[in-house]
Amino acid sequence: MSFGFFSVPTPVNEPVKEYRAGSPERIALKQALANFRSVETDVPMYIGDQEVRTEQKLRIAPPHDHQHTLGYFYEGSAEHIDHAIKAALEAKEAWANMSWEHRASIFLKAADLIAGPYRAQINAATMLGQSKNAYQAEIDSACELIDFLRFNVHYMTEIYQQQPNSSPGVWNRLEYRPLEGFVFALTPFNFTAIAGNLPTAPAMMGNTVVWKPAYTQVFSANVIMRVLKEAGLPDGVINLIYVDGPVAGDRIFNHPEFGGIHFTGSTKVFQQIWKTIGENIHKYKSYPRIVGETGGKDFVVVHESANAEEVATALVRGAFEYQGQKCSAASRAYIPSTLWQIIEKKLRAYLGEIKIGGTEDFGNFVNAVIDERAFDKITAYIDEAKNNETVTIIAGGNYDKTKGYFIEPTILLVSDPAYKTMCEEIFGPVLSIYVYEPSRYEEVLSLVDQTSPYALTGSIFAKDRYVIEKTTKKLSNTAGNFYINDKPTGAVVGQQPFGGARASGTNDKAGSLLNLLRWVSARTIKETFVPPTHYAYPFMQAD
Repeated sequence: MSFGFFSVPTPVNEPVKEYRAGSPERIALKQALANFRSVETDVPMYIGDQEVRTEQKLRIAPPHDHQHTLGYFYEGSAEHIDHAIKAALEAKEAWANMSWEHRASIFLKAADLIAGPYRAQINAATMLGQSKNAYQAEIDSACELIDFLRFNVHYMTEIYQQQPNSSPGVWNRLEYRPLEGFVFALTPFNFTAIAGNLPTAPAMMGNTVVWKPAYTQVFSANVIMRVLKEAGLPDGVINLIYVDGPVAGDRIFNHPEFGGIHFTGSTKVFQQIWKTIGENIHKYKSYPRIVGETGGKDFVVVHESANAEEVATALVRGAFEYQGQKCSAASRAYIPSTLWQIIEKKLRAYLGEIKIGGTEDFGNFVNAVIDERAFDKITAYIDEAKNNETVTIIAGGNYDKTKGYFIEPTILLVSDPAYKTMCEEIFGPVLSIYVYEPSRYEEVLSLVDQTSPYALTGSIFAKDRYVIEKTTKKLSNTAGNFYINDKPTGAVVGQQPFGGARASGTNDKAGSLLNLLRWVSARTIKETFVPPTHYAYPFMQAD
């Protein structure tokens, strides 16, 4: 057998296709959308080498056209959780012992499959199942997922190359073992790339995984699983299940082989998971790794030296792309009175132009929110604002769920910087703005720091470099991803590792080496070539 340390292809960020009228990618995407709409897709669970179907079929519908049936998936039970854990544990030894370059090859092939023959399918599935427009789907389900797979392979090799020094007569080395037991990946609806990264990152490092996606993301999760299988992922390495959250949690967090959780979702759920793990800590073989990215109340701070047009553009894109359903979405803004009139005029003009509707019409900038529950929660904030005399609706405020869960991009001007929409995560197309006097800039920075428990993303707009420096330092703990003269969304793998602290999560930086380090347990090996043969040391010699 031949051996070598192999260099993997140097990763570069996947180019974003534009989907201009008449372009090949637009034609292919429209065809994929039509194909998915013309059939009812059958979506099984994937446990070990089995495609599993149950008597409990649940309907999948586009959020922007909830009368149309895209297909059905099969809800599992506690028994299916047990089977998935068993399959993961049975696959563990062979997968962990596979040479790392062969593990790498599977995920590199998956990236190329998404970049090529599956690109239109995974984008179309995301557009229909999660109501993302073509561009938002492209940067998420295609480009970001491709980047996660390629860059994580590169980071894996960097980790394996990190080795200790050795003194004369000794050879020290580090091996990076996968965690004992299995990893649980609990993934959200809003990013197909996150749903793909959370199970594949631990798997890449030799772990086996039980993956439970959000029910509202199952349609595109099925495409991811098909890609991984075509790429050669062995049975049982990633097991895809659709089970109610409390049922899954009861089985997984009581299992002695539970080794860790990779999570993106709500802060409340993550805190409950952490509490449950803590209460069960005596049951586990080892201390589980807890990696989570949760909510945000992301801010834009505008200084009077900022460019008003740049601010208006950043607010519209940052707050309303994908209907504000990004944990990084601009949700609160602090604008000086000297710039407010210009910015307000621009915001009104932009929102007057924006079209709202289904994702199949490429002229629509805003689509539907994910489901009726989200619709009702978001519109309750809007209704309360309408009835509050301290709040002015600058734009939007209307909504309709007759055909789809549509909410107009809504801008609230608040006179109280502690009003609830400035403090609470809404997760929808609602932007709250507080206008301040420029002389109170320092007070505003304190408000930004203290108003919300979250610390995910935030940005500063200013031309004055002293102000930028001061603000960056003052707000050092308010955002894990901080932007200067840019919207607080759109982190790119390999460029802006993503994650926040405080109530926003463990800040383990998806899209970087730091995240992959959480899925290994290092073992130090010291080999002495000529061991001593007597206990005594030279200092013990007599004078």
